[in-house]
Amino acid sequence: MINLVYNEQLKLYRKRRLLIILFLVAIIVGIFTYAQFRQHQEDQQKSGTTDWHVQVQQQIVDIENRLSSNRIPDEYKKYMRVTLGQLQYYLNEDVNPNAPGAPTFLKSFVENGIGLLFPLFVMVIAADLISSESGSGTIKFLLTRPVKRWRILTSKFISMMLSVSIILLASAVLAYLISGVVFGYSGWTAPILTGFDVSGDTVGTAGVYSLPMWQYLLMEFGLAWLVAIVIGVLTLMCSVLVKSTAAVMGIMLSALITGSILSNLVSSWPSAKYLFMVNLQLTNYLNGTSPPVDGMTLGFSVVTLLVWTVVALVTSYWVFTKRDVY
Repeated sequence: MINLVYNEQLKLYRKRRLLIILFLVAIIVGIFTYAQFRQHQEDQQKSGTTDWHVQVQQQIVDIENRLSSNRIPDEYKKYMRVTLGQLQYYLNEDVNPNAPGAPTFLKSFVENGIGLLFPLFVMVIAADLISSESGSGTIKFLLTRPVKRWRILTSKFISMMLSVSIILLASAVLAYLISGVVFGYSGWTAPILTGFDVSGDTVGTAGVYSLPMWQYLLMEFGLAWLVAIVIGVLTLMCSVLVKSTAAVMGIMLSALITGSILSNLVSSWPSAKYLFMVNLQLTNYLNGTSPPVDGMTLGFSVVTLLVWTVVALVTSYWVFTKRDVY
């Protein structure tokens, strides 16, 4: 098994896809860093001070003014009321929600990347693990060796998990190093509030507690790793079922984009909460963002994703070990 996994990793490295992904991460982090820096400058100019209390108070006033408009859809008003409640609680507890530093940037980066960016990177790695070899005929040559099929698929699954872990770890390191040039490298012990209970457009604060930034980041990257593994397994299943790498990437890309759109539209469609693409934003349960469908919890989303993963694994192994290879 070790030799099979080594062979799979060697093939990935020779294709240089990991290097391309890390290069893209560096570019995206640079763009996000500049955008956030400009946003901080704009907030300071609007409030006329560097005091975060005044800046948060100004954000609260802006949200209240936008809520008074009749042209804003109810769904956006619901989101703004939740944000308003959280900002007010941060202000009352004297906790800066946007403490300067690279760790705060990391927090924003993983929260914005967990639903689409990281899954896309994983999809690029996992899309052709089986399909490309089926199309080129190398999988047929591999199966002529005295190695059981389940061991071959298991080696590809382990290789995918290793690649996902490398991508997330390298992304975190790059994001920290690049953003730290602008925002500084301190802030690992800054307090972060979590445990908000969001119901409809109201925010419950009875269970709110404080965590140091480093512990909060470990929780967020752990959830991002889980989402990436789920996407990797589903992509692997598509790679087993479809022999075209382009078709596999098209299927997964369509599912991910559909999920990002559905998350803003499914509040009146309760059954949509069982779709895997609607449950990808796991970090929203930590920062108190309203879930796509009322009643969804972190436990429910994790269980839903695990069920999809198990079904995808069972399907992949059954098809790969049973079907004929020409």
